[in-house]
Amino acid sequence: MTPHPAIRAIKAAGLVLLVFALAFAAGCKKHPVQISPEVASSDEALFKLGEQAIKKDQEKGLLYLRQVIDSFPKSFYAQRAKLLIADSYFDKGDEGSMILAAQEYREFIKAYPYSPSAAYCQYRIAMTSFKKALKPGRDQTKTKQALAEFRKTVADYPASDQAKLAQEKIKECEERLAEHVLGIAEVYIRQKAYRASIDRLTEVMTTYPDYTGMDRVYFDIGECYFKLGLFDQAVPYLTKLVSDYSQSKLVKKSTRLLKEMESRKKPGPGKAP
Repeated sequence: MTPHPAIRAIKAAGLVLLVFALAFAAGCKKHPVQISPEVASSDEALFKLGEQAIKKDQEKGLLYLRQVIDSFPKSFYAQRAKLLIADSYFDKGDEGSMILAAQEYREFIKAYPYSPSAAYCQYRIAMTSFKKALKPGRDQTKTKQALAEFRKTVADYPASDQAKLAQEKIKECEERLAEHVLGIAEVYIRQKAYRASIDRLTEVMTTYPDYTGMDRVYFDIGECYFKLGLFDQAVPYLTKLVSDYSQSKLVKKSTRLLKEMESRKKPGPGKAP
């Protein structure tokens, strides 16, 4: 079926712009980019050119791929082009490229919400933040952003392979955030700000209950209460550490504190019970 003249005119105008853009992108190159009419009018041909070019010359490849999207928006190759653009930014890896990658993935989901690749895009959005997340002790904004996006992956695409991957990343993010909060709590302990430390330690227990270093949390909170002279509040945490984490290196310290509190509770020689 012959396309409507208006449609042909729109595509022709877009292809003229593509040729101009490619010539501009060539800059001072001696050989300008040439595109045959057959290639310029084919979504598949343009996509393959972009797929080949983007590996060596991202700017040139992006021009081909964006032309596929602009000239053939309903095409199967338009979806593939959008993904390839996003992946090219993601693979570049720098901060600015990751921001652009996340935007491209979001645009894909908005344009093709029922595509099998939508779950992949949501997972990659999370990974753009995860890959830039800093270690515990430093700003955890990126870790929190990644955690939110991984949770969205699981919530929006629960049956996808990406949901399974996201579950593992959620554990990593929560572990990192718990470690970060615990680090702050231990700084407070060194500063003898025991109440402030207890608040942070309680945050770890309630927000990140699966944290693998929970023995440290129990010991620190028990020690804080011990330092404050609140033995009745210290005992349950130290007792739990000894009973539930028998292999922990902190068992000996906990046992020593428990014995010391017990001895302080007992009346001295010659005193009434």
